[in-house]
Amino acid sequence: MSPLGRLAAWYFFYFAFVGAFAPYFTLYLQDVGLSAWEIGVLMSVPQLMRLLAPNLWGWLADRLGRRAPIVRIAALFSAVGFTGFFLTRDYLPMLAAMALVWFFWSAALPLVEAMTLDRLAGQTERYGRIRLWGSVGFIVSVLGIGALLDQLPIAVLLWACLAILASVLASALSLEDTKLGAGGAAAAVGAQLRQPAVIALLAACFFMSVAHGPLYVFYSIHLVDHGYDKTAVGLLWSLGVLAEIGVFMIMPRLMRRVSLRGILLASYALAALRFLLIGWSADSVLLLLFAQLLHGATFGAHHAAAMAVLTRWFQPAQQARIQGVYGSLSFGAGGMLGGLISGQAWEGLGAGVTYSLAAGFAVIGWVLVWRGLSADSFAER
Repeated sequence: MSPLGRLAAWYFFYFAFVGAFAPYFTLYLQDVGLSAWEIGVLMSVPQLMRLLAPNLWGWLADRLGRRAPIVRIAALFSAVGFTGFFLTRDYLPMLAAMALVWFFWSAALPLVEAMTLDRLAGQTERYGRIRLWGSVGFIVSVLGIGALLDQLPIAVLLWACLAILASVLASALSLEDTKLGAGGAAAAVGAQLRQPAVIALLAACFFMSVAHGPLYVFYSIHLVDHGYDKTAVGLLWSLGVLAEIGVFMIMPRLMRRVSLRGILLASYALAALRFLLIGWSADSVLLLLFAQLLHGATFGAHHAAAMAVLTRWFQPAQQARIQGVYGSLSFGAGGMLGGLISGQAWEGLGAGVTYSLAAGFAVIGWVLVWRGLSADSFAER
């Protein structure tokens, strides 16, 4: 298998685990008797680790000039940490297990993203066609496990997740490193991070992740509460990821015809619409289907455009560091705040208001892009 093929395989298994964990683990937590607030806190721990850990791992990788060994260590200790969920159903021990798993798990993705961009050697429009294999893995996992859980107890989910983590480790062992000079001055990103356009982009990405908080924490619970079975839950999650795959496939052509600023603005506007539909129209299958198709814009197009901008603005030797910063601020800090807000609002305010808050955060992101990023901001630096 070629180096890009091995990266595609890693994306497949990495996001297969996300497809098992993100839609169904909240149902497991609900089944063992945790409250909405406890579920919200537990599901915010991965985001907290994404806030703290990637910068550490990115700094270490840039200093060593090696990324693949850290990805392998991350895969190994993520699997070891996950065995803690087999040992307890109590809130605090599960909180500790979650922290251990995601401290290592959050190390891998920014480093592999940087390795992928290195392999593409400036052809960033091809990124989506490698990354889409992660979406394929997500779909295979979410559909298979959804059907499985309609037939077997929810506890089977733990064994499925552990098996996928073993596959992530196996694929990580096959990755070939893209070696950089250790400790080079080019790894410093502080001055560029203080530029107004960079601040505006990262702040907008932060609010997009806040907006997605109720989706990642309570979407499955929301659907089950409205009478959908777990197979239907899996199908709806998969539809969103199919839309994401479609967007990744057309991104090279889309980027030639539409500015990155235009793609980002459309993503935030459609995110606001999507979350309003989810919050207030869960009884309408057609509107839910449409809302899930919008995932292609709210995640797929948004993420691909943000990656393209960061690749233009930062040098190859800076990519592990900037990917760590991007992941920490958006998926980490933003995802954590979104999870905590939704956990607090869910029982007291209800699903409609919680998802309306999510739509409001997407609007804030739209304003940041509109006001903070001019057309000239997207030129290479």
